[in-house]
Amino acid sequence: MAKGKQASWGGRFSAGPADLMLQFSESVSFDRRLAPFDVAGSKAHSAMLAHVGLITTAERDAIHRGLDAILAEIEAGRFKWDIRLEDVHMNIEQALTKREPAAAKLHTARSRNDQIATDMRLFFKHACGVLRNKILGAERALLALAKAHRAVLIPGYTHLQRAQPVELAHHLLAWLEMLERDRARFGDVADHANWCPLGSGAIAGTTLPIDREFTAKALGFVDAKGRPQVTQNSMDTVADRDVFIEFATAAAILGVHLSRIAEDLILWSSAEFKFVDMADAFSTGSSLMPQKKNPDACELLRGKSARLQGNLHTLLTLTKGLPLTYNRDLQEDKPPVFDSFDQAAICADVLAGTLAGLKINAVRCAAAVQDPALLATDLADYLVQQGVPFREAHHAVGAVVRLAETRGVELNALATSDVQTVHPAFKADWAGVFDLQRALAKRTGTGMPGPKQVSRQIARWQKLLS
Repeated sequence: MAKGKQASWGGRFSAGPADLMLQFSESVSFDRRLAPFDVAGSKAHSAMLAHVGLITTAERDAIHRGLDAILAEIEAGRFKWDIRLEDVHMNIEQALTKREPAAAKLHTARSRNDQIATDMRLFFKHACGVLRNKILGAERALLALAKAHRAVLIPGYTHLQRAQPVELAHHLLAWLEMLERDRARFGDVADHANWCPLGSGAIAGTTLPIDREFTAKALGFVDAKGRPQVTQNSMDTVADRDVFIEFATAAAILGVHLSRIAEDLILWSSAEFKFVDMADAFSTGSSLMPQKKNPDACELLRGKSARLQGNLHTLLTLTKGLPLTYNRDLQEDKPPVFDSFDQAAICADVLAGTLAGLKINAVRCAAAVQDPALLATDLADYLVQQGVPFREAHHAVGAVVRLAETRGVELNALATSDVQTVHPAFKADWAGVFDLQRALAKRTGTGMPGPKQVSRQIARWQKLLS
């Protein structure tokens, strides 16, 4: 290691690490993005050291001045990162010590173990806030789409077969429910990250008279009443990676939801469905076939889901066999987390953009929902209202469906005399069941796709997302 480039642990060694080892072990290439959080943690730590009398207020102010200047350089892209200094912490600390001699006292009562734990918890609080806002943008785009197309009905599907009619808005609001759970999940992760690790040291704290609660308050690790929240076991603090795993889990579940939404949109945009038309801005063409318009944005959303799941599995595998407390393996915990944040953020934005540019083909939707077989269950309900047990009614309607298929006619085109040969409970008004507006109007229970309930849910969402 070059003269003047002293590793934080170098006093124990007579020679520096090999260049290959430096390349292998450095983390500054990816953890430099933690610089704002590292600076915030160092400012709070030095303020605490001054508060308890371990450094002077003049030394604290000098440290703060230097940290502010370094952060400004980093944000302007002028700071020179050096892999020989391993990580974001030592790069900042050594640059600071060159400017401010008082910075030599900054690492008092602190280890890189509790320092990185603090940086990451600050990162998670920030990242969860960003993702919650981006998910909110997608939710608002969904709500706008649902409100604009209240009159559109489509078939609902099970097993990818037409099942029962629903309002298009009801289907869109189902996606909204999924995304709102994601938004809440990231809120939970932020809450779990809201405990200050500083003061835990490398493993066993410190013999110096620090004030952990002071630092926690300075960094915003407080509860709803403003009371400081500090981690309660120094060994667990430096070993714990639960928040990493929870964050990656939340991102992976978001990815699954986005993938399922994307799959619906891909199907709906196909020539076989043609319920929707994707905006050109979120589609691409073919290098060979000039007629093609491919739903690439949605296909990539499906693909990103696998990547987000992979990041979660990386973290689970990384941590599963580690003894307490810190092990260098844990350096590898940050790339999957950063990638999950970056990919989840852009995916949420892409979904919002795709939805905002989506065009609904009301004519194709109306044609699809005219299939009378969609109301076969309503026909069974009709028999139930005549006093027929549901299992018997279900069997009778199945026989009527088979009769229509045998004769090559639509279900509602059968004569009354024909259906009465199947079951005498069919009356002259049986075909009245095949009225879509009647069928939806009768779905009045909470969570059902009837117009009154959909209006109620839209009003609920408008209030929630405002």
